[in-house]
Amino acid sequence: MTRAPHPWEASYPPQGRWDAPIETSTLPALLDAAAARWGARPALRYRDAVLSFEGLRALADRVAAGLLAGGLRPGEAVALYLPNTPWHPACFFGVLRAGGRVVHLSPLDAPRELLHKLHDSGARWLVTTDFPTLLPNALRLLKEGAVERAFLAPEAEWGGTPAPAQPDFCSLPLAEPDGTPWPVLDEDAVALLQYTGGTTGRPKGAMLTHRNLTAAVSIYRAWRDTDTLEPGAQRVLGALPLFHIYMLAAVLLRHLADGNEQILLPRFDAAQAADLIERERITIFPGVPTMLIGLLNLPGIEGRDLSSLRQCSSGGAPMPFEVQQRLEALLKLRVGGGWGMTETGPAGSRMPFHGPRRAGMIGLPLPGVEMRVVALDDPSRALPPGEHGEIAIRGPNVFPGYWNRAEENAAAFRDGWFLTGDLGWMDEAGYFTLVDRRKNMIISSGFNVYPAAIEQAIYEHPDVEECLVIGVPDPYRGQAAKAFVKLRDTAPVLTLETLRAFLADRIGRHEMPAALELRAALPRSPAGKLLAARLREEEAAAQETTHKEMPA
Repeated sequence: MTRAPHPWEASYPPQGRWDAPIETSTLPALLDAAAARWGARPALRYRDAVLSFEGLRALADRVAAGLLAGGLRPGEAVALYLPNTPWHPACFFGVLRAGGRVVHLSPLDAPRELLHKLHDSGARWLVTTDFPTLLPNALRLLKEGAVERAFLAPEAEWGGTPAPAQPDFCSLPLAEPDGTPWPVLDEDAVALLQYTGGTTGRPKGAMLTHRNLTAAVSIYRAWRDTDTLEPGAQRVLGALPLFHIYMLAAVLLRHLADGNEQILLPRFDAAQAADLIERERITIFPGVPTMLIGLLNLPGIEGRDLSSLRQCSSGGAPMPFEVQQRLEALLKLRVGGGWGMTETGPAGSRMPFHGPRRAGMIGLPLPGVEMRVVALDDPSRALPPGEHGEIAIRGPNVFPGYWNRAEENAAAFRDGWFLTGDLGWMDEAGYFTLVDRRKNMIISSGFNVYPAAIEQAIYEHPDVEECLVIGVPDPYRGQAAKAFVKLRDTAPVLTLETLRAFLADRIGRHEMPAALELRAALPRSPAGKLLAARLREEEAAAQETTHKEMPA
């Protein structure tokens, strides 16, 4: 039976095709294949340490053997509370080789968020490293019984300063494999619980299987365009956080499979990034708008030698068009982009190198990925080109659902399609455009920030009577949270600094309000419901007025 072509196939770059074969496997098999093909070539560079493809596989196997010897059973969850060091990929693959599943914890999370993720996922073991910013929270989780065992991976292994002894932690168990067969893995087994938020503000674990993540890698590699580069000959700046799905799948896993060297940075610093691009002749720089804006605004950046860059892409948050134009003029490159979600691993769509551009455009579905626009009142009904609705997606990369969220899973899928919650439309040529994000979600520096979670924390302040949080434009982060607060009668004036200090151990740094407005009353519906939409309308009107009043 002949398949009818999708609208976007005719718009594909001449170098590629939408129906390219998509290969899947387990994640340890992906690492094995990379080690077999690329061998002693450098895979990861961190500080002055270099780890080859064979070396990474050997270290991951030692982690796996140590965990199994320590009692890890197949199917059990292990939480990784790690920054961008080689310990992350070594432990990621090691847990999976041992038959476990990984739970990602973010160094940006507040203690209560860490506790929720551990409780929800069932992870009883935790792996961290001796970064001063991580140890206090890891110790707290151990002391409060949130985990049974906490393993410490030493940064001194990679040239870091030896840390003081930590008697409460176990050393990361490393053992030489003894020839015993590894646990048999199923491609459809959950490899990763990647936590993402929801309109309730409670993080939920997106279940990503071995098949989902290896399919995403194959999907990225199957895309062919004018700016596609030769595998095995690239140097990638790994400044995005490895606990984020963008860095994990679209960068780390994809470039391991491609045989490219990745230079890891524990945190992004624009000056350091510029130095590395010059000195190490970086060819690929994936980032979020915050990073790219930081590079663009670095004093003297016009005089730096960035000519080695062959590919620069922005993801995680919308890139302001004028900023993109300035960046492209600086780099003399077209900045790539697209769309994806945690739930899609995160492959979704891609902007072709020579394709059209317009505000909100997210490009064409990637190979093997199908997208459509469905009616808001009937998600089973696909809409024709030009009509606005909700974007739905399906493909081998799309997750099977949320961990222990049966009701939400039933609502999230219709007829085998995942309902993304993003509103948009498709044109006759198959290009998709977003017109709005999820109603309440804020995209700040590439991270999903949920107002309900911030509001819950603000309500704990004894002087707060009512509050609403919305996203407002931010020239650096893309969006930032703004809190509107009605104080209790006779309460002293609340300042932004005081509020942020109160929230310090309740929400993550990326969730912190960047602005605070005190009001005598907050807008309500006739039924008494607080109306965040009214505040968003007011802020949008104020922004428009300010823009009109600015001199040309």
